[in-house]
Amino acid sequence: MTARVLLPWTDLTVPADLEAAYYDGSGAPPEGLDGIEFYVLPYDSGPEPPKLIPRLPSLKAVQALSAGVDNLLPLIPEGVQLANGRGLHDLSVAEHTLALILAAQHDLPRWFRQQPEGSWAREHTRSLADCRVLLVGYGSIGKAIERYLVAGEAEVVRVASRARDGVHGIDELPELLPGADIVVLVLPDTPGTRGLLGARELAALPQDALVVNVGRGTAIDTDALTTAVAEGRVRAALDVLDPEPLPSGHPLWTLPGAIITPHVAGGSASFYPRAKRLVEQQLVRFAKGETLANLVG
Repeated sequence: MTARVLLPWTDLTVPADLEAAYYDGSGAPPEGLDGIEFYVLPYDSGPEPPKLIPRLPSLKAVQALSAGVDNLLPLIPEGVQLANGRGLHDLSVAEHTLALILAAQHDLPRWFRQQPEGSWAREHTRSLADCRVLLVGYGSIGKAIERYLVAGEAEVVRVASRARDGVHGIDELPELLPGADIVVLVLPDTPGTRGLLGARELAALPQDALVVNVGRGTAIDTDALTTAVAEGRVRAALDVLDPEPLPSGHPLWTLPGAIITPHVAGGSASFYPRAKRLVEQQLVRFAKGETLANLVG
């Protein structure tokens, strides 16, 4: 019997012994999904696509296109495999992180505000070169970010959940924070990472330090960060926040020391061709009964 798969894109190459249905996350899913065995979740399409998982009684495997899958774990039935999108977002997130750092260090929002006024007011700015950067989260995305930082001649201090050769443990943060010019967070949402940077940790940073978050917003106490930025003690460049979306009236939107982008770091143009290649490779593995790549757990 031909196995059925549910895919987000119609331009994928599908093995001949698989029957494909399509759902891009917009509108209602197609009818007759009882036989779906492999579901590739649409990327960045809101909360509805994951809700379909428990409604697929024949499901054997789910392919997520995000690196983090914490929100999916409670939805995965026993015996169903879950694969993530590890590696798909590395360069996209790394580029965005570099853009946030350079925008903050070179005060680009200020110059953008001056442009419509035709103002030539000048002032020298900070730099990335020679900064000490704490890179908190040293997986594949963290390593991609590191390459850009090293190219910019920054000093990178690696931090991960556990210490290993060349990498500090996250328990060493209290000793590391006072010497950091920039802190970059690339962390998942777990009980051990929530509120990692709170009022005490932010107070330990040097005056005018930059906090960058491209992992999960829950790693920072938003109220404590808002206070620290409002007081001019630290600056922030954030692609992820807690809550998301950040309410339109939240003071972080308008504080001069904050740059905010709406959780878009992982979805630049480089992501899609890489995601399609991964999905096609996974379909071949599934059709042959082989083990999927990037299995979680």
